[in-house]
Amino acid sequence: MNTHRLSPSITRAFAIGLTSFLVACSSSKPPVAEVPAVPANVTKARVIAADQEPGNWMAHGRTYSEQRYSPLNQINAENVKDLGMAWHYDLGDTRGIEATPIVVDGVMYVTGGWSKVFALDAKTGEEIWTYDPKMDKAWFVNMCCDAVNRGATAWEGKIYSGVGDGRLIAIDAATGELVWEVQTTPKDRPYSITGAPRVVDGKVIIGNGGSELGVRGYVTAYDANTGEQVWRFYTVPGNPNEPFENAIHEETVKTWSGEWWTVGGGGTAWDSIAHDPELNLVYIGVGNGAPWNRMYRSNGTGDNLFLSSIVALNADTGEYVWHYQTTPGESWDYTATQHMILADMEFDGRMRKVIMQAPKNGFFYVIDRETGEFISAEKYTMATWATHVDPESGRPVEAPEARYEETGVPNFQFPHPLGGHNWHPMSYSPDTGLVYIPAQEIPIVYGHDSDYEYNSKGWNVGVRFELAASPDDPAVRAQLGAMVKGYITAWDPVTQTEKWRVQHPNMWNGGLLSTAGNLVFQGNAEGEFVAYTADSGERLWSSYAQTGVVAGPVTYTVDGEQYVAVA
Repeated sequence: MNTHRLSPSITRAFAIGLTSFLVACSSSKPPVAEVPAVPANVTKARVIAADQEPGNWMAHGRTYSEQRYSPLNQINAENVKDLGMAWHYDLGDTRGIEATPIVVDGVMYVTGGWSKVFALDAKTGEEIWTYDPKMDKAWFVNMCCDAVNRGATAWEGKIYSGVGDGRLIAIDAATGELVWEVQTTPKDRPYSITGAPRVVDGKVIIGNGGSELGVRGYVTAYDANTGEQVWRFYTVPGNPNEPFENAIHEETVKTWSGEWWTVGGGGTAWDSIAHDPELNLVYIGVGNGAPWNRMYRSNGTGDNLFLSSIVALNADTGEYVWHYQTTPGESWDYTATQHMILADMEFDGRMRKVIMQAPKNGFFYVIDRETGEFISAEKYTMATWATHVDPESGRPVEAPEARYEETGVPNFQFPHPLGGHNWHPMSYSPDTGLVYIPAQEIPIVYGHDSDYEYNSKGWNVGVRFELAASPDDPAVRAQLGAMVKGYITAWDPVTQTEKWRVQHPNMWNGGLLSTAGNLVFQGNAEGEFVAYTADSGERLWSSYAQTGVVAGPVTYTVDGEQYVAVA
């Protein structure tokens, strides 16, 4: 973590994780870390009233709404130019760093590679404790995209985190000792966990990953005190010759064909979860199919619910309430696991409770979060697989050539399987009314793999990747390379238009934080941590981190002083 100085008398902090560590420096010798009497004493009432104590960052997205907006304004557009490093902490490995830190009453909890958990003094960076779950490193072969972890969460004196090999752990926030652990996934299938858990009313909710390796997705709620399972919701139906675990699959099974369950079907909920305590709903973002190619997964037919969907569940029971599917019959790895944001805003003179998402498929969606009713969708990035989303049905109108598995003809299209937006968190500012999206444009050629066979120890996609390899002609390679872009798009969700853009020289840029100081913070692939004005995108400040910075930043206060931190 890094802390910087605004002036000789006022120090501000930001923290940078340099792939292997969090970075920060201090102008004086840091005091010995002090632990609160009841550390991490997060409750439902505190999270709901988070704006009453804006100096904390008690949940993954700060609040249940996951807006990643802070009311703090001590650091603002006028003085951010003086922001300076305060401290750093070495995370001790060379894996990718994707975690959002949480900060409760002066203590920061953050995760690193191999699912390690760290408790730090949020003012000084002094280590309080570390916990190594000793992840089975042989299990790394079952992880899609590095031994990463996107963060921990806190509840009533405990810290909860997922482990890459499928465990969920509860740690005593005061001592760093294990309280309980539970294996959330079967060990005979290549499941993994990289996402951050959420705690809702004393229930720890966690999903998993591994779709294309051949698994069936689900989310599970565990008792926060004991680790006992409270409920489980499967995102796709299982073998129709056996009883369904969730009643809704009596209907969803009608959208499938063939014997998808032998591979698993996919639909893993590996990242985004949000919660509305008033509606008592938990919202789950669901991933891609397994294999990707619907011809092999479902005989080329059916919407395949709930792949690529937002699903609303009863928070107490896990029962299905509603869904909206962003990509029916998904065949391109267009997941809907991307960050979801809850907000209340006016549409056509009527206040609506909405949920917003910019999933991989390139369309920005605004959905009524009470009912699942479609409100609007427009392209926030380059998307050629569909021309538009029908305003009446809420279904995408596909380009005929996009169905490579049906035409047998390879198709050059946007977005790439990496998506128009991936896991990097976006942010919503109620001050500007804008959503800040870490967007990207990457082309791909999808081709039907006529030789596909299920591989129990590898990826199952049914797509001919060699068609997407760079051609031998340097001029063509350069032309393709010029198409790859990354940028911040400041998106108006009411008018579905872009208000401003910050163009980056490359793709895969970091998560976003917006604040009441008219600021937006983001790390980028070039190794910078940068502050922009939230209303116009003007670049105001930057610090070099020596490596790409992609995790989501946070801001908090200790002893009345505001800090900005990023892993």
